[in-house]
Amino acid sequence: MIAIVEAARAGLFRRDQWLPNIVAGLVVGIVALPLAMAFAIASGVKPEQGLYTAIIAGLAVSLFGGSRIQIAGPTGAFIVILAGVTATHGVDGLLLATAMAGLMLVLLGFARFGGVLRFIPDPVILGFTAGIGVIIWVGQWKDFFGLDAPAGRHFHEKLLHLVEALPALHPATTALALLSLVLTLHAPRLPGFRRVPGPLVAMVVATLLQSAFHFEGVATIASAFGGIPQGLPKLVMPALSFDRIVELLPSAFTIAMLGAIESLLSAVVADGMAGTRHDSNQELIGQGIANLLTPLFGGFAATGAIARTATNFRNGATGPLAGIVHAFTLIVILLVAAPLAARVPLCALAAILFVVAWNMSEARHFARMLRTAPRPDVAILLITFLLTVFADLVVAVNVGVILAMLLFLRRMANAVEVSSQAPPIADGDPPPGVPGGVLVYGIEGPLFFGAVQNLERALAQTHTDPRAIVIRLGQVPFMDMTGIQTLEEAMQNLRRRGVRVLLCEARPNVLRKLVRAELVPEGGEPVHFAGFADALAASASA
Repeated sequence: MIAIVEAARAGLFRRDQWLPNIVAGLVVGIVALPLAMAFAIASGVKPEQGLYTAIIAGLAVSLFGGSRIQIAGPTGAFIVILAGVTATHGVDGLLLATAMAGLMLVLLGFARFGGVLRFIPDPVILGFTAGIGVIIWVGQWKDFFGLDAPAGRHFHEKLLHLVEALPALHPATTALALLSLVLTLHAPRLPGFRRVPGPLVAMVVATLLQSAFHFEGVATIASAFGGIPQGLPKLVMPALSFDRIVELLPSAFTIAMLGAIESLLSAVVADGMAGTRHDSNQELIGQGIANLLTPLFGGFAATGAIARTATNFRNGATGPLAGIVHAFTLIVILLVAAPLAARVPLCALAAILFVVAWNMSEARHFARMLRTAPRPDVAILLITFLLTVFADLVVAVNVGVILAMLLFLRRMANAVEVSSQAPPIADGDPPPGVPGGVLVYGIEGPLFFGAVQNLERALAQTHTDPRAIVIRLGQVPFMDMTGIQTLEEAMQNLRRRGVRVLLCEARPNVLRKLVRAELVPEGGEPVHFAGFADALAASASA
């Protein structure tokens, strides 16, 4: 269900709902202003493109998304990817990759993949978000301290260059940056500023100080980008070619996956605060539409913004009206106050991103997981984190997910037991005595490719051939093809040695697979263990 339709049915557009949602939209629009510009600059594009992204994506997700109070726009999680795409393929490449990612998100939503993405393990998510936080933090040293652009392509090269350049920091830039950092963190604690966003206070104060004193050497939006155009964005079409699309596919896929994860995490947070339930597939479709539209107006990749969504709820939002007001608030600011934004010091935006990086890193959660998580999970966390920082986000996520899957499979395989059950067996009604020369094995757990060795090992321990073997499948929730083939090979080997094999108690879903694999006659019914002696007798007389 589209969020705006669901909200209308719930009565969230009644007149008594207008005021709290309008107030929330105004507040979150003001909060989004400095963040949108900061994320755009950090992504290698112009600050106004961040505003265009926040406006169009915020409006599209509020209209077509699957969460009532979700606020979408540019986020810190994308900075590393987008900056790399911009540096390699230019702004046109970034716009095309964003549109391709939007199409992927729409297709994922229609394919109902919204519920699948929640299976990405927490150590992987925390590892790459913490890594992104570190990269953002180091990446802002240049503007925070007034340093020259670092040399080198890799993180460690840039870090070494920045550390060596730190003694030559620009005093006025650093002082403004430190003041902005303090105001971002503590302005809401000052009397009369409790409801005023800290990033906005920091940006305004730093801009006023720079405008009043004209500190020499302090970079501003005007000196770096020539200011912000006053007016609405114009329609642009990214350059299309088959070679270009193929070249950008990996980047587009990464943007789509990260956008899906971030938006669904934000929607879950919104549900926890508001007591609602989002539609994950519709949320992917809404995010996809947003990312298809933003490049047409010069915007770049957007997703659900957890901090802005939380701010939206805390200020009274109950439905999509707040997200719509947030978008129109940014439009008004763009039309009226764009010339004033040209005076914003870049060091103030860098200070805001310092706080964003700290929040993204979830340092307390990271440290707690290092202390308390099982060692294999700690290893996955650290590997994902280090690969994100020193290699590549795509590599980090792929390796992290693969390692987590292998760890899960190993744990599942170890949990599967194939045990020899000696008579009599206490399982419900007492079964009749097991005839002589008959072995009984019970399988507990899924018989899949990771657990087939347990079955092979158990059957291999039969040193003398019995008259018959009974395999109880009542505790097997599912089988995959490898498990079926292993079972078939074991049955064939035993039958060649004159050993009868009886499968009993299979669940309906497992029985259907056994019938399809021709291990059980078509139309066969699950045989209960209590009747296996009769089945053996019937088999012997056939």
